[in-house]
Amino acid sequence: MNAAVNNEAITKGAEWLVKEQTPAQTFIANEFDEEQLMIRDLCTQFLAADVWPILDRIDSMEPGLMKALVQKAGAQGLLATSFPETYGGLGKDFVTATIINEYLGAGHSFSVAIAAHTGIGTLPILYFGNDAQKQKYIPKLITGEWTGAYGLTEPNSGSDALSAKTTARLSEDGKFYLLNGQKCWITNGGFADVYTIFAKIDGDQFTGFIVERGTEGFTQGPEEQKMGIKGSSTVQLYFQDAKVPAENILGAIGKGHKIAFNILNIGRLKLCAAALGAARKAFDTALEYAKTREQFKQPISNFGAIKHKLADMAIGMFAAESALYRTAKWIDQFEEKLLADGKPFNEALLGAAEEYAIECAMLKVFGSELLDFVVDEGIQIHGGNGFSAEYNISRAYRDSRINRIYEGTNEINRLLILDMTLKRALQGRLNLMGPAMEVQKELMSIPDFGNEKEAPFSEERRLIANLKKAILMVAGAAAQKLMTKIENEQEILMNIADMAITVFHAESMLLRTIKVSETKGAAAAADYTAMTGVFLYDAADQVNKAGKDAINGFAEGDEQRMILMGLKRFTKAQPFNSKEARRQIADKLISAGHYCF
Repeated sequence: MNAAVNNEAITKGAEWLVKEQTPAQTFIANEFDEEQLMIRDLCTQFLAADVWPILDRIDSMEPGLMKALVQKAGAQGLLATSFPETYGGLGKDFVTATIINEYLGAGHSFSVAIAAHTGIGTLPILYFGNDAQKQKYIPKLITGEWTGAYGLTEPNSGSDALSAKTTARLSEDGKFYLLNGQKCWITNGGFADVYTIFAKIDGDQFTGFIVERGTEGFTQGPEEQKMGIKGSSTVQLYFQDAKVPAENILGAIGKGHKIAFNILNIGRLKLCAAALGAARKAFDTALEYAKTREQFKQPISNFGAIKHKLADMAIGMFAAESALYRTAKWIDQFEEKLLADGKPFNEALLGAAEEYAIECAMLKVFGSELLDFVVDEGIQIHGGNGFSAEYNISRAYRDSRINRIYEGTNEINRLLILDMTLKRALQGRLNLMGPAMEVQKELMSIPDFGNEKEAPFSEERRLIANLKKAILMVAGAAAQKLMTKIENEQEILMNIADMAITVFHAESMLLRTIKVSETKGAAAAADYTAMTGVFLYDAADQVNKAGKDAINGFAEGDEQRMILMGLKRFTKAQPFNSKEARRQIADKLISAGHYCF
């Protein structure tokens, strides 16, 4: 760990909810170092030179094209950045890896292929493979000589992955496992060289296997015809006594769930990063159109209704970026801590990703829904032209939709957020009881209206603290009332998850804004302050609505009235001129000609 980082100062997973956060301990995207900025620019240059000019060719599934692009990215080092030097990688940190995912995320179908290859196509072998497996596969995967894919989903098992039907049995001579079954929706499946496949040994022990293209008994179906990401290879895989060498078992027999679920934690954060990159590209496309499209003898970007849209798109991206890199740095720091404690490389990063699994799930939900919002508003800004395939915003719209489905549907991720939080509290990993009891005491006290003049951002800090109290109050009351039945009340769980997602992103924005204000001055942070003000003003209402929906779903009578009064108290925001703040943000964007925050 960097000597400047104190282990005690590290915020553990979900602790932000109950532990005061400071700008000083919050990493922000403004702090990228020179090398990270160079890597960021290299990603954008790669897309501009090699991907954006040929999007139609990519979408037409031109044979060999996608694989060639992955190999070209490998030749430029874009596949190797975060992999250990032992296997030919560059050994960079997790923040740098996140930057690559974000800035290659604007490549439409190419982004899907590259993310699947470097993520689920390669990481299972890196983290769970034995030394011989890693030496054999990783060097070829991180140069792009070979490409990777991942086979978990089956026709009748999606979110319920452990109900998979694909089986494996040991051959009589003990040299092979014979796989039988079917996998579907396999990204990169049509051209990958190496696949991580999950099957149940003897129909029971859920286990990972490394399967190579050309394996006897292993075939693939035709390319799926999809609504979006048309250039991404997506096929079904078939196994009929497929002969997989016994030494290709990945990890321990019966422990395949550890591979599947741990890889998903990392994948969810990376999906948020890619969605953010795609949103930025779609935003720039919409902004350029708004500046050049004239109606009533002036650019439509002059109109308040369009400025409102541009500002909201930018505010969402600023929120996503703030939360994304805050979390990525936490993962970096926790990984360094585990390495310092003597954990091997693979256990360190997996342990760090598991520590922040709750935040990764929140990022996935927010990032994917942000991208859907941005492309939808982008279409609206284009008007009728947005509905034409001639304009790239229509491709962005179609390509966006899948993000709310894979890496666990957003519904599943919302359910996981509260489920994981409550389990950590029961395990003693997270102190929820103490803060929740303090909130109960506060509800019985007279509110402090605090009219005296206070330090900058004190009102915003107070609102964030109160919104956290609202989460603790509603979640605590629901858990107390419903007990074990709470897991069946999915609507209530999702209401509380929405409260948490909103507050986490709001706090991330505020900490970033304060840090810039304290280090660069209030003037430098003026646009950040406006964006944070709008988001917080809206967040208070969003948390209030989600909280009311939850409370009304489990409480009644005097109990209901008391909790609703507490919610109203904790979600009260000061009056704020969001119209002028949005205009300020939009004017800055229009002047810059691109997303500039």
